[in-house]
Amino acid sequence: MLSPAVENLVAQLSRLPGVGTRTAHRLAFHLLQRPKDEALALSAAIQDVKERVRFCDECGNLTEEERCAICRDSRRDHTLICVVEQPVDLISVEKTSEFRGLYHVLGGALSPLDGVEPEHLRIDELLGRVERNGVKEVVLATNPNMTGEATAAYLADRLRGRVRVTRLASGLPVGGDLEYADEVTLGRALAGRREME
Repeated sequence: MLSPAVENLVAQLSRLPGVGTRTAHRLAFHLLQRPKDEALALSAAIQDVKERVRFCDECGNLTEEERCAICRDSRRDHTLICVVEQPVDLISVEKTSEFRGLYHVLGGALSPLDGVEPEHLRIDELLGRVERNGVKEVVLATNPNMTGEATAAYLADRLRGRVRVTRLASGLPVGGDLEYADEVTLGRALAGRREME
């Protein structure tokens, strides 16, 4: 029904995370309705980012230079490292304006069923940073799911005795209702309870 060029565009858009066939069709039709210069600007932006953006040599964050702006910032606490799975997780933590240390992006989480073993992640690089840079604390900020928890446990085991290892607190979201909380979330909220000030 559609031309091969449109079908190819839909197929390529469908490969994006969270984009199903219906959404890919909508995006393709939207691009077709826009002026040619807008569509080409999108194409140029994709090409530009693929040519210029790379991973920071130190932490694994996205950058256009050898080291990212966070790693180069002398005002940050270089004795504190927050470990995240992906650069998008770093952005989420950074938006809080609560963390003033450095980051380490693993590039994923341990998942033996999916073929992701320790050697596939930037774990050795993290251990090297801890050894040579005078790091005092590593905050494990992996996702609170099965693979994230397994990764955090593995890292805690590897780091134990070398540095203080902490884990992000987890529990009930602000504005949430107890009746809608699952057992695991509620259990963690109870285990992580703290004194009222």
